[in-house]
Amino acid sequence: MEGRIGGWGRPRETARKGVIGADVRGHGLSCEGQPVTSRLAVICGTSSCHMGISRDPIFVPGVWGPYFSAMVPGFWLNEGGQSVTGKLIDHMVQGHAAFPELQAKAAARCQSVYAYLNSHLDLIKKAQPVGFLTVDLHVWPDFHGNRSPLADLTLKGMVTGLKLSQDLDDLAILYLATVQAIAFGTRLIIEAMEAAGHSVSTLFLCGGLSKNPLFVQMHADITGMPVILSQEVESVLVGAAILGACASGDFASVQEAMAKMSKVGKVVFPRLEDKRYYDKKYKVFLKLVEHQKEYAAIMKGD
Repeated sequence: MEGRIGGWGRPRETARKGVIGADVRGHGLSCEGQPVTSRLAVICGTSSCHMGISRDPIFVPGVWGPYFSAMVPGFWLNEGGQSVTGKLIDHMVQGHAAFPELQAKAAARCQSVYAYLNSHLDLIKKAQPVGFLTVDLHVWPDFHGNRSPLADLTLKGMVTGLKLSQDLDDLAILYLATVQAIAFGTRLIIEAMEAAGHSVSTLFLCGGLSKNPLFVQMHADITGMPVILSQEVESVLVGAAILGACASGDFASVQEAMAKMSKVGKVVFPRLEDKRYYDKKYKVFLKLVEHQKEYAAIMKGD
């Protein structure tokens, strides 16, 4: 499997070096006074990977590792992940009947379809928070099986709450529910890691999906954790530069180079007033996979 053992030269591990060690002083973050092990780096693009480090080896069911010095020298690495997250969003949006209308309207504004959808959600949310638009629509995102923490390639995607409408509002809300489902998957991975011994307080996002403000805000709201975005969006390049600076002797350690060369670009805090809503949706999220397994058992029975 791709990336099963992280190495210094692999793009994902290099990207993590470009974000996870940033100096966070002055941003009011709890991780400022905590060890780097309280940080979880998430690279989110076509697929998503979740990397946490620890001083001692931690074995997490359904999460790869621990691997010693695979990302940060002297630390053990655990790597969770979600298959085809960015691809799933594309699949849900492009497969909807209103997609041609979306393309035309986004092109007329010289916007990407996702920037247009984000602005459209703001228009239709009225007085409520945008996330509340999915109160009756829920998605289980494993259209290509589950990598972490269930490690079950037989799982399928699920959507409950569909209606006959096929307009742009319907597409936007389905897009939102899909983004939320991916964030709930991240929450499930974090809970599995914490149950095994990790302690996570802050998310560091990089990759293509981290450029989508809705994706970032939903990860903050649903996990209840602040999300840090790097000043340099191409984190792989920063990570490569960090390794080069260490090799040239400009810094004594990778940790020192990360602190000096990684910069915080933006901090997105969770809307804690919406916590109860997302806790309820998370209960539904867990019920979806529970029911899917029950359905499979029924069909396999006599």
